[in-house]
Amino acid sequence: MLASIAGCSSNAITLEDLEAAAAKLEKADEERVVADGETASSPTEESAVTEILNIEKPNLKFGFIKLTDCAPLVIAKEKGYFEDEGLSVEVEAQSNWKILLDRVIDGQLDGAHMLAGQPIGATIGIGTTSPIITAYSLDYNGNGITVSNEIWTKMQENDPELKKPQPKHPISANSLKPIVDQYKRDGKDFNMGMVFPVSTHNYEIRYWLAASGIHPGFYNEQNIQGTVDADVILSVTPPPQMPSTLEAGTILGYCVGEPWNQKAVVDGIGVPVTTNYDIWKNNPEKVFGVSEQWNEKYPNTHIAVVKALIRAGKWLDEKDADGNLVNRQEACQILSKKDYVGADVGVIEKSMLGTFVFQKSDVRPMPDFNVFFDHQASFPHYSDCVWFLTQMRRWGQITEPKPASWYAETAKKIYKPSIYRKASAMLVAEGKVDADAFPAADYDGYREPTSEFIDGNTYDAKDPIGYINSFTIGNKEDSTLEKQ
Repeated sequence: MLASIAGCSSNAITLEDLEAAAAKLEKADEERVVADGETASSPTEESAVTEILNIEKPNLKFGFIKLTDCAPLVIAKEKGYFEDEGLSVEVEAQSNWKILLDRVIDGQLDGAHMLAGQPIGATIGIGTTSPIITAYSLDYNGNGITVSNEIWTKMQENDPELKKPQPKHPISANSLKPIVDQYKRDGKDFNMGMVFPVSTHNYEIRYWLAASGIHPGFYNEQNIQGTVDADVILSVTPPPQMPSTLEAGTILGYCVGEPWNQKAVVDGIGVPVTTNYDIWKNNPEKVFGVSEQWNEKYPNTHIAVVKALIRAGKWLDEKDADGNLVNRQEACQILSKKDYVGADVGVIEKSMLGTFVFQKSDVRPMPDFNVFFDHQASFPHYSDCVWFLTQMRRWGQITEPKPASWYAETAKKIYKPSIYRKASAMLVAEGKVDADAFPAADYDGYREPTSEFIDGNTYDAKDPIGYINSFTIGNKEDSTLEKQ
């Protein structure tokens, strides 16, 4: 074999033959990318360079909760995107968010579908203290607030506009406030559910209530339930249990992800009154989280995972020329399997296919109810992290005042756009995603200030202290912290 490589006709292998063979192999090496991603020479514009990652841990287990926004993890597995990256991945449903987080921290899970607030809360020490990072945002939007039929009827009595087959949206909590006030006068608790203390759902339902003058309660070191001065008592309920808990009357409403708002409609036990798209348009919802230690130990594996997730998110949001989502029907079929969301496919379709059912008479197109890739939804924006931090401080989970600089520094500890950019650059080089689908190279990680909230308040992540002080209900800060 060596003789033929060296161009020899004799079976006798000389030193010259070996040197010639070695020279040819060295030249070949110069033209390919070696496993660690370095090249012997710079690529030209005419030659595409594909980097091969040295995967440190090919066999992985990821956790998720049975919600439709676990879709990128499920699709990356089912469509073979993990496999394309040399990964063998098991995805396993977890019973609740606390167990999921604990299993990531202790290493039973390599990573997980997490509430956007979980890496933040864990890193800064709310409840659990352990550094968790994210390099990938799973989605925008995807939640709703549902009230029981009895409460909806009372809200309609307070606001006759709500009796229309298709009332004007967004629906605020203004018509709920007299009901809550009556409960207080009668000495009764008005109980509502959310999924976890650092969940988007907790901050969204608090935002919705407070925007109408209903106090959702403060946290402090002595009261970790967040019920100080509360007009409404918010408690934790696992997502799949929300409808049955509402039906039993234990709670009078809840904020949860899909398909559990649509489940209330199908079962005829409640009415969704708003979605988080209307509370904050294109808000971050879930992230893919890993421990800081895991990332340090398996950096290439992490990049490979993010590559697969980016492709999954893109597949989920692909549209035809008329703007119709072309893969969501298949996604709903996959998610309905018992090992994934395990809900009836018809229930999952109601929100995933670009519509949202508030009532049988009120079915609305909502193409961006679930966004997995479009609008740069999968990029880990620092400004998204800062928003959660402001809400944690607003309601007292962060117990002490912090300077503005702390918010920016903390976001950079937790959100890791550099990992995302490495993964996206590789996908672009491989021809799997167009470069213009990602933020420009000079993007600083801060989305533009926006007033697309239910109360019209403006959020500027570069002024977290001013934002906290802009609310009527909530903790207030010394304005001097803005300059620190």
